[in-house]
Amino acid sequence: MKRIYRNINLKNRNSFGVVQHAATLVEVESADDLRDYFLAEQPTKWYVLGGGNNILFTQDYDGVLISPRSERMELIAEDTEGITLRVDAGKVWDELVEWSVGEGLWGIENLSAIPSSVGAAPVQNIGAYGAEAKDAITAVEYFDTRTLNVVRLTREECHFAYRESIFKHELRGVAIILAVELRLHRAPRPNLGYGDVIREVEARGGATLRNIRDAIVAIRSSKLPDPKVLGNAGSFFKNPIVDAAVAERLLATYPDMPTYAVPGDASHVKLAAGWLIDRAGLKGYRDGKVGVHDRQALVLVNHGGATGEDVMRLAHKVCSEVRAKFSVEISPEVNVL
Repeated sequence: MKRIYRNINLKNRNSFGVVQHAATLVEVESADDLRDYFLAEQPTKWYVLGGGNNILFTQDYDGVLISPRSERMELIAEDTEGITLRVDAGKVWDELVEWSVGEGLWGIENLSAIPSSVGAAPVQNIGAYGAEAKDAITAVEYFDTRTLNVVRLTREECHFAYRESIFKHELRGVAIILAVELRLHRAPRPNLGYGDVIREVEARGGATLRNIRDAIVAIRSSKLPDPKVLGNAGSFFKNPIVDAAVAERLLATYPDMPTYAVPGDASHVKLAAGWLIDRAGLKGYRDGKVGVHDRQALVLVNHGGATGEDVMRLAHKVCSEVRAKFSVEISPEVNVL
């Protein structure tokens, strides 16, 4: 059953905690709800609002916000090696990760404590600590607002890349994700490519599913502020990918600069945006009601009462300072409306 709200305050529906309003917000449970609404109202301007964890409102939204709410999980295949699961878009991502760890299923444990809904995970191809959502996703089901039909895309058809997918490009403004199918495995598959993860896991007794999840939750908690206490959207910036020659030039000056391989692309290197921001002197920087977090420079925070425009002014300053010091462009991964 769908629920419709008019002129709704979005303060409690975005993790930055900025005060903006939407002309209309529609909570939906199914494709039928969406079909009924689009047939009746034929909205020309709409946007999907999941958990509100990766969005920054800079003004009131004069269109329709669509909020998928169903959290159903369905086992659709099982064998000796693992399971394939269909999870509705409204499910909280970290609740899914906790469930998988409790069931002894490997594949998404490195994505613990990422503030996201399941439906948002494939849009951004969320990732952390050497893992990405695409590694587990086998298919995505969406509602096509042009045809009012349900469409299923395989992983390959989703065109996943670093923080990218078809849903951010060809299907932007077309698709409303309904559910995600994931393949989870019974055999251990520890992914411990990051030093701080290795140390935390070893301190807990070794590479079990529970130890890996607990280690990553502890690391993220130590670095990232709780949005309920300090408004933020997690990592505000994407890690830039640069030509290998650019990385070599920077390493000659900054030998301690972290670099990461880009899978399947030896001509490019991924840099750590947080390190660049920190070395540009902005970690802990504050400008009135907004600032760069003092423990994780990737995170911009609302100290209380900030507007989305305040946050964006700070974001532009951060990008400018990094560009001036390193001649490297960084860009937001947060969706700005």
